[in-house]
Amino acid sequence: MTSYAPGYLKLFKKGELNKRAEELMAILDDCSLCPRDCHVDRSAGKTGYCRSGYLPIVSSYCAHHGEEPVLSGRKGSGTIFFGNCNLRCVFCQNHQISQPTCSLKDEEVAFERLADIMLELQSRGCHNINLVSPSHFAAQIVKGVDIAASKGLTIPLVYNTNGYDSLDTLRLLDGVIDIYLPDIKYSDDNAALEYSKAGDYVTHSRDAIFEMKRQVGGLVVDSSGIAVKGLIVRHLVLPNDLAGSEESLKFISEEVGKETYMSVMSQYFPTHKAAEYPLVSRPISHREYERVLEWLHRFGLENGWIQEHSSRDYYRPDFDKDEPFEED
Repeated sequence: MTSYAPGYLKLFKKGELNKRAEELMAILDDCSLCPRDCHVDRSAGKTGYCRSGYLPIVSSYCAHHGEEPVLSGRKGSGTIFFGNCNLRCVFCQNHQISQPTCSLKDEEVAFERLADIMLELQSRGCHNINLVSPSHFAAQIVKGVDIAASKGLTIPLVYNTNGYDSLDTLRLLDGVIDIYLPDIKYSDDNAALEYSKAGDYVTHSRDAIFEMKRQVGGLVVDSSGIAVKGLIVRHLVLPNDLAGSEESLKFISEEVGKETYMSVMSQYFPTHKAAEYPLVSRPISHREYERVLEWLHRFGLENGWIQEHSSRDYYRPDFDKDEPFEED
């Protein structure tokens, strides 16, 4: 494939992108953007579980060279890290911004500024706009994209999500998002409740992956090997098999399709509150990781990427820096 026009450009030309933005923004009046269904009036500045109000919170943005090769390419993935989150993972590697100890209100940005950040990343040569932790800001993101499209944004959008997403919200993103990059964190709701405070995670994440696959299909790359459309599913291996890796990989293989591109990650390291939870208080062992790779092979999931077992030693973002992944 040599060229691809992002879906949001087609919607923009028809005026549909603006309509979608308005529909999503209206949800903020009685917020149900994600499965928490807090029903607070975020348009009036009220906050629910995600602790976020009306304006989007941008904690950091950069050209990220550490994503999957089809996303980072040579020039980087234009990554925007949104503040706060609709999960409470006790081991979150981005906890400085996802579960901050103080309010992130001073990191709120106007919609025009969000659009300008997208355009800045495009001007730096980034291959895509990579929206990290977007679920609780889906409405604000689409509004920003509508403005950015009017100013010349032309690169694909990546929805980089924890997988705890609302089907109603995802359906309003149909045609807007080019590449879905969801996590599949757990196959057991008891573990999801214990470690991420989401006792209904499994059903929501699996339904979300089905919907994402329906919208964008399998992964498509351009002539340079850069992703332009499709689904990539991430799975972080946890110690003591708390992620339920075998069951999750079986689900992807049998229900979503063996052709699905998987990104299996070994980068887990105990951070944030992990020390308080004995079963996640250590890194994964080499054998634990090898066993997950064996399951990957058994279920015929041959497309995608795996990390070296040692990846935890260098994948440690620091959001006190302007560039979170910049080495000292």
